[in-house]
Amino acid sequence: MPAGHGLRSRTRDLFARPFRKKGYIPLTVYLRTYKIGDYVDIKVNGAIHKGMPHKFYHGRTGKVWNVTKRAIGVEVGNRIIRKRIHVRVEHVQPSRCREEFKLRKIRNDESKAEAKKRGEKISTKRQPEGPKPGSWWRVPP
Repeated sequence: MPAGHGLRSRTRDLFARPFRKKGYIPLTVYLRTYKIGDYVDIKVNGAIHKGMPHKFYHGRTGKVWNVTKRAIGVEVGNRIIRKRIHVRVEHVQPSRCREEFKLRKIRNDESKAEAKKRGEKISTKRQPEGPKPGSWWRVPP
């Protein structure tokens, strides 16, 4: 018999609940507020079968484009056509993908304001670390 290619094939470990995380679902999952434009990570909860996305979307980050009573519309990219799917709130969580960017934006605005007071122009571009500085060694004969 050839291997099956069903909807949930090869998801034994993918959709399994983590160690010591079985049982009830915390209330924060349901009380969290999502707004259009928020970034969310799709993380399938195998205990909830309703509104479960396909295994392809597990671990993907998307942008909220629609909010309904029990589900979130998520737009997922990295394809030729961006996919818009509806996922129940149990299978999404707020993404931390923009935290570093937001902090960097605040720091850049502060440094730009300080530079403006001094009458300078600064670059806010991130620079690579570059090579380590060279040094001379005098080896005793």
